[in-house]
Amino acid sequence: MDIREILSKCDHTLLSPTATWEDIKKIVDDGVKYRTASVCIPPSYVGRASEYAAGRVKICTVIGFPNGYSTTATKVFEAADAVARGADEIDMVINLGDLKDGRYDEILDEINRVKGACSGRILKVIIETCLLTDEEKIKMCKIVSESSADFIKTSTGFSTGGATAHDIELFAANVDPRVKIKAAGGIATISDAENFIRLGASRLGTSRIVKLVKGMTDITGY
Repeated sequence: MDIREILSKCDHTLLSPTATWEDIKKIVDDGVKYRTASVCIPPSYVGRASEYAAGRVKICTVIGFPNGYSTTATKVFEAADAVARGADEIDMVINLGDLKDGRYDEILDEINRVKGACSGRILKVIIETCLLTDEEKIKMCKIVSESSADFIKTSTGFSTGGATAHDIELFAANVDPRVKIKAAGGIATISDAENFIRLGASRLGTSRIVKLVKGMTDITGY
């Protein structure tokens, strides 16, 4: 698989709580240089990053992150605020307790309300697969398919595990064809990235692929 194709599907990510503005600028610069799908950064940096990027790369951010148990009103505000500051894409975390309690209508309503606050921007729904049973994952595939969200996403990268081949296969078998898949967390090698794409992921949340490409001597055009 061509490395440029892989990079074009990467949300180049930096969500460390100690990230500085200089770190964020480097992520944006890398996203521009390597033509990634977006750069995924903390909400507090969205305004500055959007101004700095000046449309050269899409700005993605996270809400209800990383635990998902903010109130729906808070998530809606976060999404609207991020969009107002220049975010092009929003990755939201569901309320996992609601899922385990069977409060499916509340989850669907929250996703749709957040999507409404996105004002047409892409919304990805993080379900934190490492904390769910296969039955719960399949249920979330159905809920996201019923919602107005654009993507289902595996993981925050801040819990007990990240994306697995099994989860991407499960998503691909159970989401509506219009819903895209994002694999995130633990994507450590080019081979990992290729495998997830082949299994059905159209986005990869990763901080490592660009770093790996920087170390490759046979890449031209950058």
